[in-house]
Parts: sequence; structure tokens; C-alpha cells
Amino acid sequence: MNMKNLYNNKTITVNEALDLIKSGDEIVTGLAVSEARAMLSRLHEIHEKVKDVTVVTCLPMKDYAYFVDKEYRESFKMAGWFYTATMRKAHKERTVSLIPTHLHSAAKKRSDYNKPDIYIGVASPMDQHGYLSLSLGTTYERETIKRAKTSILEINPNMPRTFGDTTIHISEIDYMIEVDYQPSELPVVEPTEKEIKIGRHIAELVEDGSTLQLGIGGIPNAVAASLKNKKDIGIHTEMFTDGMVDMYRAGAITNRKKTLMPDKMVATFALGSKKLYDFIDDNPGIVFLNGSWVNDPCVIGKNYKMVSINTTIEIDLTGQCCSESIGHRQFSGTGGQSDTAVGAQRSIGGKSIIALTSTAMVKNNSSGERKEVSKIVNALRSGAAVTLSRNDVDYVVTEYGVAALRGASIRERVERLINIAHPKFRDHLKNEAERLLIW
Repeated sequence: MNMKNLYNNKTITVNEALDLIKSGDEIVTGLAVSEARAMLSRLHEIHEKVKDVTVVTCLPMKDYAYFVDKEYRESFKMAGWFYTATMRKAHKERTVSLIPTHLHSAAKKRSDYNKPDIYIGVASPMDQHGYLSLSLGTTYERETIKRAKTSILEINPNMPRTFGDTTIHISEIDYMIEVDYQPSELPVVEPTEKEIKIGRHIAELVEDGSTLQLGIGGIPNAVAASLKNKKDIGIHTEMFTDGMVDMYRAGAITNRKKTLMPDKMVATFALGSKKLYDFIDDNPGIVFLNGSWVNDPCVIGKNYKMVSINTTIEIDLTGQCCSESIGHRQFSGTGGQSDTAVGAQRSIGGKSIIALTSTAMVKNNSSGERKEVSKIVNALRSGAAVTLSRNDVDYVVTEYGVAALRGASIRERVERLINIAHPKFRDHLKNEAERLLIW
């Protein structure tokens, strides 16, 4: 088989790829940087030719016209596993809807419900043996390619070449489009003073030799900075981040004590800066594996001293965590929070940590004024999604300290959570606990 001829025979233009889309099709695109930017940026151009096309996404990096502009809503609708700020706005126009799921089962559950017609994603160039790399992620991408009737990859020389389940042979792909754009980047968020305090509290819980799952944002970045002096940390994570690069270069990450895939950093996708992408490129020490395996709680639990660190929007006095909505309003998604929290608690010596600042500033809908509210509450807001049940909450951390909830009664949880709430809300929380018989 002549790989170059096979490649040439499968290479088409964006226009030719768009012509493959028919009314009623379900299109799945890659997560975050793995999305097919060239096709998605021009998808709206065929709106007069198609109706009721569903585009399934997760954390889109660009504001594409097909879902941002409501004039296209009869032709296209988005079903997303994880909301962004633009998706939250588009939701009001009825062009976007959430797919509730745990990350490890996202690909299977959606394809069981509705088999994908077309997968569109991105890959780094083919090597001499005919292999492409799905580059920065295989959370659900590889499995969706297998299930889709048609697969289309944008071949981008600027995408890092990675190893693991990202490796795919050209014979498995139907069409390719040659493109040339820089991978989308996520700016590094500098932690606030409160987040730095939270990072230090969490660092005290993380022992040398632990294996770590960590996300992105101010609190995770503060945690990563506080862990630079640890020894023999391993990585088994949904998301590979800039903070992990810094920890590796500081000597904290060695992966030597891991019991599952020792000496390797394991992830399902990466999102961050060019520094991160350059570190990942052609790095055999990092393997990207399917999310159905990496995020399976049974797999996660095989890591010795597995530590899962996640954030939440609010938590009630019994330990229920709402990490994805503000009342009825969808804010983000479940992602892998439940996967990793449950998995870490199955690990020998493992810990699941939920982190949040003690308060937030919210706007009064009637006056427009902003006021400070407690994020530790007697009851979640009406309509709030329970992302992590109280049965699966282990440690909770704010800038005021750590509340250990594993095995604790409701009475003990109430006392410990109030102790790490902002001082000005503690009396109110105590009174509400008494009034509502929360003990």
C-alpha cells in the first residue's frame, strides 16, 4: 500500500467536506483544541441547504456562527457535554442544550442514543508508516471515529505529535483536509490570595509518592505551585495542564511510585499554552488514552495514593456539591468530577478533595448591585445540579482550612463545614442548621 497515494486520494477541500453534510445529520467534533476549526468556522455557509443538523461538542474554543447567530438555529443546533461562556449565552436563544453524562461514558452513551453520522476533528501530519496523531486528545475522539459513518480530519502541521490512543492509521479515516492554523490556547489564570491559601492547605494533604488528578483555573494553578517541593508525584489525569509542566521541571513529578503505568504521565486531553504544547510534542513520557479507560473509577482506583482535586460552585451542609450550574442555569458540565472523586476513594491511601473559595460576589437581578454570598449553604439553590453526591465527598477545602467528611455524620459535617465557611456567615449557617434540623 502506497501511503502517499492513499493520503492524496483521501484529501479533500473544506467545500467538499461541507457537501457531505445532510439534513438531520449528527456531527461530533473533538474536545477543545481537537475541534475541527476550519469546518466549524464555515459550517453556517450551508445553512440554506440543510435543516436539523446536530453538532455535538465539548468545550468549544471559538465562537462559531452556526450556534452563536440565532438566524441559523433552524439549520443547526448544538448538544454539548460542557458549557463555555458563549454557550451559556447561546442557550438563551435555544441553539444549545447540555448532554448530562460522566466523562468516562460520554462517547458510548451518546452513540447508543444516536449513532454519529460524521466525526470531524484535527490531527498532526502522517508519518512514513501511514500513522496520524490525534494530537491533544482522545477523550472520546478515537471511539467516536470507530462509531461514525464518516470520519474527517483536518491535518495541521502545527499540532503536537503525541502517543497512546491518539495514534491512528490513515486507513481508518475517510477524508482529510489540509489546514494551517495555530492550536487554540487557554491563558494561564493567576491565582488570587484566597486561592493561594487554598493551594497551601491542599498541599498539606498531598503526600510524596501520590498520583495526581488536577484541572485548570486559579485554584488548580495555586495547587500546582504549592506542590513543586513534593517528591515522586505521578500523573493520572483527565486534563494535562501548564501547572504539571512546571511541577515536572521543578522535579516534583517523576511517576516512579505509580502502581498503574509507572514512569508515564497519563491523560485524556491537554489544554493550555504554547509552553504546554511544546512540552507534549513528541514526548514519549506522556500518553493520551481513551477517556473511557482513564476516567473509569475502577481504573483510577488502581493508582496507589490517588489524589483527585476538583472545584465546585457551592456545597450544602450535608456535603452535596453543585459544580456545574447556578440554580437552573447551566454553567459548565459534570465532566470527570464524579469519575475522579469516586476513583480516588477506591485507591489505597487515596483522597478526593473538593476546593472552593468561601464566598462569591453575585449580582442582584432587581437592583443590579453586587453582594457577597456564602458558597457553603444550608441548601443548594432551587434547580441546582448535584454533580457530586454527599456520599462521595471526602475532603472540602476553603481558604479557612480543611473539612474532613469521610465517614462523618451529618452533625459532624455541619460543624466542620461551618468552621471553614467565611466567619461572617457562620452564625447564620448554624441558625439555619438548627431551624431545618440538619444534624
